[in-house]
Amino acid sequence: MQKPIKFIFDLDGTVTAEETLPLIAKHFHIQVEIDSITKETIQGNIPFVESFIKRVQILGELPVSEISSLLGKVNLYPQLYRFIQENSTYCIIASGNLFCWVDKLTEKIGCSAFCSEAVVENDKIVKLTKILRKELVVEEFQRNGYEVVYIGDGNNDLEAMRTADIAIAVGMTHYPSKSLLPVSDYVIFNEKALCRQLNQLL
Repeated sequence: MQKPIKFIFDLDGTVTAEETLPLIAKHFHIQVEIDSITKETIQGNIPFVESFIKRVQILGELPVSEISSLLGKVNLYPQLYRFIQENSTYCIIASGNLFCWVDKLTEKIGCSAFCSEAVVENDKIVKLTKILRKELVVEEFQRNGYEVVYIGDGNNDLEAMRTADIAIAVGMTHYPSKSLLPVSDYVIFNEKALCRQLNQLL
């Protein structure tokens, strides 16, 4: 008997057509520092946890509500967005981003989401309480009897992709991190091909 399936998607640059942290930085005119850290992280030159803490320290003083509204309007890949909406019970978002920043965005996408978490006071981040380990989300669904397909593009997706039953590296927003290539079952560079592959796996 075939196991039920879950598709777990990275958010930034996979479902969204642009990276969200540089978008925040540009909106608040602090992009030089954030862009540099983000680029190094995607390529795997800085560990995700270290870089995320640095970025939250820089962005934490900014109003959470304004960031949430900004990211609620971020561009999504339209065909992939449609696939997730039409198959929302099979789809999960796993994002290292803070839930208080992406709450409106994940609500718009319309499926369950696992994110990093923080304490917010007076519309500002005062403390990081959880940095999501995406591989733990994969393992949780596997323990519950699901076959897990993980779709991502950055070095912080590596352990989740290594753990998943099927791993898909995507290069739609930028070239996938080189670390993902040895653990990927598929490497896909356009949205139409990705949706076709996802539908075949359903």
